[in-house]
Amino acid sequence: MSVLAPRRSTLPGFGLTMGLTLTWLSLVVLIPLAGLFVRSTELSLEQFWGIVTSRRTLSALKISFGLSFAAALVNLVMGTIVVWALVRYRFPGRRLFDAIVDVPFALPTAVAGVALTALFAQKGWLGAPLAELGIKVAFTPLGIFIAMIFIGIPFVVRTVQPVLIDLDPEIEEAAASLGASRWHIITKVILPSLMPALLTGFALAFARAVGEYGSVIFIAGNLPNVSEIAPLLIVIRLSEFRYADATAIAVVMLVVAFVIIFAVNRLQRWAQAQAPST
Repeated sequence: MSVLAPRRSTLPGFGLTMGLTLTWLSLVVLIPLAGLFVRSTELSLEQFWGIVTSRRTLSALKISFGLSFAAALVNLVMGTIVVWALVRYRFPGRRLFDAIVDVPFALPTAVAGVALTALFAQKGWLGAPLAELGIKVAFTPLGIFIAMIFIGIPFVVRTVQPVLIDLDPEIEEAAASLGASRWHIITKVILPSLMPALLTGFALAFARAVGEYGSVIFIAGNLPNVSEIAPLLIVIRLSEFRYADATAIAVVMLVVAFVIIFAVNRLQRWAQAQAPST
């Protein structure tokens, strides 16, 4: 009778590494988030509800989540077009444009905010011609929207790019040889394969836009009920020493963002199950 040898873990010291991972995750993520919820318990339910449903708070949350969602949708479309051009075509300066995509990653957010404000101000290079058309960008919600697009598009491009590189063009050629139209190839061959990466890029761009502060406050105008984002309102409450109010708004942002990202994650898993095997 043969005795089976115990299965060895691929990763040596799995117990130690898992313990260190959970400890580090707890110190960096779980404990601070738990402290956020604990601090908000200083408020009664009526006080908590009054804070999060006040006109100023609801307006700030609407601006942050609404514009972040819209910016992520724009980045989803435009980022896909950009990555398609970078991967599937060869043109002069392609490597330069590929490097420019990473600029929002490396650029300090305050510098990005100042640059966008100078560019879209009424006397700026882009703001002046837009002002002649009656379009005001700087110090309006439109400026917030543009800033969120700027800082979010690299997440879509860099998430989709490796997947598109691995997608063999011969699959498209095979579908075309079988009589499939270009639209059919895009919707039935390409998009199903890219959908998990697209959803991941969308979630990352959305999460970055929701929490963005530095590049937004310079171009937003920061007018209550008009162009004030939720992270700025939290900072204002902290400067007023209203810590419980700040944590109440932060808890709402955390819960809503988690629900949206969880829903996107479930869609991503569904898309992975539906994606054709290559």
